[in-house]
Amino acid sequence: MLEKFWKSGQEFLGVKYPILCGAMTWVSESSLVAAVSNMGAFGCLAGGNMDADLLAEEIDNTRKLTDKPFGVNIITIAPKYEQHLEVIKAKKPSFVIFAGSFPHAYEIKAVKETGAKVICFASNDSIASRMINNGADALILEGSEAGGHIGHVSLMILLQQVLFKIDSVPIFVAGGIATGRMMAHLLLMGASGVQMGTKFVLSQECKSHPKFKEAFVKARARDAISTPQIGSELHVVAVRALKNKGMDEFANLQVDLLQKIRLNEISQKEAQFKVEEFWMGALKAAAVEGNVERGSLMAGQSVGLVNRIQPLKEILEELINDAEDELGRIRERLQ
Repeated sequence: MLEKFWKSGQEFLGVKYPILCGAMTWVSESSLVAAVSNMGAFGCLAGGNMDADLLAEEIDNTRKLTDKPFGVNIITIAPKYEQHLEVIKAKKPSFVIFAGSFPHAYEIKAVKETGAKVICFASNDSIASRMINNGADALILEGSEAGGHIGHVSLMILLQQVLFKIDSVPIFVAGGIATGRMMAHLLLMGASGVQMGTKFVLSQECKSHPKFKEAFVKARARDAISTPQIGSELHVVAVRALKNKGMDEFANLQVDLLQKIRLNEISQKEAQFKVEEFWMGALKAAAVEGNVERGSLMAGQSVGLVNRIQPLKEILEELINDAEDELGRIRERLQ
């Protein structure tokens, strides 16, 4: 029965299963992205703040590993964002996902002129309408339950604000999703598919450091907290991660940057770049090097729903089988 409900997602993405593996910096690299796509789902390559040459190389590597569709995620507030846009124009991936903040209409136009389909995040109804008017081909509604950069609104509200009101483009949903049962209900609500990140960190194919994965296995939902904003001058996009010493250090960084802004020692834009550099470096320290005390353990609250490492094939099979079973249960209840 799933095909009936996620057909629009299948057709838009060109995949068998419109289940997106969310782009996670230093986690969603070419081999994981290709593995997800080769199994019929949709992998998203994370641009993060990597060097432009490395991003180009990762796109090439992904293409060598799969002939299936995948997306390239670039962060609008990353220090190397402009360079990443140039890589996109040169490499012409089939799908580009703008994350971090919201792209301008001319940026969306430039990417679409390469032949790519553009997917944008929407954190409320007005932004959803603006992204569509700016040329977005599809939206991702990501609730504040998600890991990494997040908005302020939960998925429960976004479903009512946006999913129930907009049907002009495919809408994928994300944030707090880790089970096939939940996926079934979201599809019934009108979603074209779902995006998960935390769930895929615990796949065997994910190359993240064993200590990084172990922290996810042990964590509870309430351990994944969002960062506070200290002061109004520094426009900080909240980040959800597992609480550790690194989170405390980020608070201290904000205080230091605010003082420098007020003393005119640094511009607001430069301070924002410093914030993003902190997260990129801290995430690498945890995900790649295994420093789980001081690195950034970006995780969604769904971390409380995942408790073991599994083969990617098994993860997808469980999601699909559980979703089918749930649709069957719903049909029986309606009868």
